[in-house]
Amino acid sequence: MRIVFMGTPDFSVPTLKSLLDSRHQVIAVVTQPDKPKGRGRAVAMSPVKECALEHGIPVYQPVRARDETFIREMEALAPDVMVVIAFGQILSQDLLDVPRYGCVNIHASLLPKYRGASPIQWAVLNGDEETGVTTMQMAAGMDTGDILETVTVRLDPKETGGSLFDRLSQLEGNLILSTLERMEQGTIVPQPQNDAEATYVKKIPKTMGEIDWSSDASSIERLVRGLNPWPSAYTHVGGKMLKIWEADVLPEDASANIVEPGTVLEASGSSLLVAAGRGVLKITSLQLEGKKRMDTAAFLRGYSLKTGDRMGTHPERSE
Repeated sequence: MRIVFMGTPDFSVPTLKSLLDSRHQVIAVVTQPDKPKGRGRAVAMSPVKECALEHGIPVYQPVRARDETFIREMEALAPDVMVVIAFGQILSQDLLDVPRYGCVNIHASLLPKYRGASPIQWAVLNGDEETGVTTMQMAAGMDTGDILETVTVRLDPKETGGSLFDRLSQLEGNLILSTLERMEQGTIVPQPQNDAEATYVKKIPKTMGEIDWSSDASSIERLVRGLNPWPSAYTHVGGKMLKIWEADVLPEDASANIVEPGTVLEASGSSLLVAAGRGVLKITSLQLEGKKRMDTAAFLRGYSLKTGDRMGTHPERSE
């Protein structure tokens, strides 16, 4: 097949590489425009663009993929199919109609669950036992098209957003090759999604990482894992931000329920225990503002924290 590949972040790259290594022909890559990045705000290419240029593939970077000029450019390429994964723009029906086999989207959830921008993180945040990857015949709505194929994975007890990201990105290449093969053979049977079962998840803002200590310890621990590595879960102590990278939930202790949530119950040796709204969180890896990430023992050797201290919102934001 003659393929136009549409994608932007590093999550899309393994799939692009799988297509480049296959019998199919990637005739063009479409990705988001270059953007300033980092402290120096130097203009940076997307990971997909970098991969495309390394392989000598023409790159298109429309500001608006629905513009008439871009659609005419795609028509001139005469692709058999467009493969879309984390591209970052909504595609118009005119563009969806360009390829002979339409546009196939690869989505990191078991649709119709977790339509939208952050399906990987929410699978961890909600404590799901399984998730997966779906190939979908694209329609004009947000992840509403017919399901073509799925692959399912079970989440590890200590799964993070980052580890699940890596696992799912490695599954997508084989799945899209299987889907394209079956489309060519005419053996694939698209299955309409049940809209009544659909859930939508928006892009996660940095502010979502702030820990609400009145929540139960299990929810906070999932927040820590789900937002690792970005934007990370955090709290404040002594007026400084404290990122929490790893934590465990301890069995419920009745004594923890008589103190305010966010109260330090123990801070000695390698043990840092904090009361939640229900249960106790044991913090095992953390990072104080301006410092490196470290384990609890190293942190407690360099920072004076004692039983009864409080963690919570930044003083400027507290009531």
